[in-house]
Amino acid sequence: MPPRRKAARHFAELTVRLDAGQRVLTVEAEAPDLAALAAAMEAGFGRPWTDFVTIAGSIHHQPMHWRLLDGAEVVVPGSLRSWRASIFPQQGPGEEPAGFELCLVSPDLPAEPADASAAKPPAARRRLVGRDVAPVLRQPIARIIANAETIRSRLAGPLADDYANYAADIAAAGQHLLALVEDLTDLEVVEADDFSTTPDRIDLADVARQAAGILGVRARDKRIILDPPRNGESLPAIAEFRRVLQVLINLITNAIRYSPEDSQVWIRLEEETGRARVVVADQGPGLSEADQARVFEKFERLGRSGDGGSGLGLYISRRLARAMGGDLIVESASGQGARFILEVPGVSPSILPET
Repeated sequence: MPPRRKAARHFAELTVRLDAGQRVLTVEAEAPDLAALAAAMEAGFGRPWTDFVTIAGSIHHQPMHWRLLDGAEVVVPGSLRSWRASIFPQQGPGEEPAGFELCLVSPDLPAEPADASAAKPPAARRRLVGRDVAPVLRQPIARIIANAETIRSRLAGPLADDYANYAADIAAAGQHLLALVEDLTDLEVVEADDFSTTPDRIDLADVARQAAGILGVRARDKRIILDPPRNGESLPAIAEFRRVLQVLINLITNAIRYSPEDSQVWIRLEEETGRARVVVADQGPGLSEADQARVFEKFERLGRSGDGGSGLGLYISRRLARAMGGDLIVESASGQGARFILEVPGVSPSILPET
C-alpha cells in the first residue's frame, strides 16, 4: 500500500466506502463533530458523498471526477475544523475503478467538552476501548505508522537496507496494533446490551459484488481470482447493508489471507424458503472438525502467529449475523478448503414487487 494512502487511512477520522459512481456504501466516524455527517450519510446510502459536504471553492456540478476531488478542502456541517479529502480508487492497473475509499483528515484536534467524563453515562465510562480510548490510541499509533512508512520508503533520503527493513517491521507492528484497537472497539459494540441492527431490504448479490470489488486489488496482489456473483444475479434479503458488507469483507479477507497463491475464492448465493445465504469458499488448508468448533471463539487464532489477526473477526461476524436474525457457520475438512456461510432472513415471495 502506498505511504500516502496508509497515512491518510490511519489519520482519517471519517472513512467512507464508495461505489464506482462515488455513492456512499458504508461510513465509519469517531470524532463527535462528525457524528451528524456520519448519520446523514448512513441515512442516505446510495447518494454521492458530495451531497453531504461542501467542496471549498467549487462551483462545479457534483460529483466531480475523483482526481479533482482528491486533496480538496471540505467543509463539514457541524464541524468548526478544517478537513481535507483523500480519495483512493479500488482498481487494478489499466482498469476503471470499481469503487473508492474516501478519508477525511483534519490537522486540528477535536475540542473536548469541559467535563467529558461527567457528560457520559456510567455504562460508557466503564468501557475499556470504545469511543473513549480508541481515538486517543489511534492518533499516536497512526503517527508511528506514517513515520515508519516515510523512513521505509526512503522519502526523507537514502537509507541502508537493514534500517529500511527495521522501519517496515515497525510499520507492520503498528498496523497490527491499530487493527487490534479497531477489533476491540467493534467487540464492545456487538457485546453491548443495547446493540441492535437496522434491518432493511437488500440484495445479497449486490453486497457480495461490492465486497469483492473492495478486495480485488488485495486478491490480485496474491494472484488469487475472486469469483463473485455474476451481474444480473439477485438474492433479496432482510438485513443491515453495512453489517452484511462488514461480515463479507471479513470472510473474503480471511479467504485471501489463508489461501495459496494462484488459487481461487468463490462467492456464491443459496436460497431456501425464508432464508438467504452467501457462501465464501476457498482453496486453503481447510479446518479440522475440532478447529471448526473453535474458530468462532473470542481471540481464537488456531495457533497461527505473525498474520496480523486478532482472533476477533469471526467472533464479531457471527455476533453480527445472529443480531440480524441469521447465523454464520463453516463447512470444511483438513486439506480441502473451507466454506463460510452467512445466512440472513430472506424475502417472502408474498412481499416481492409485481413484475
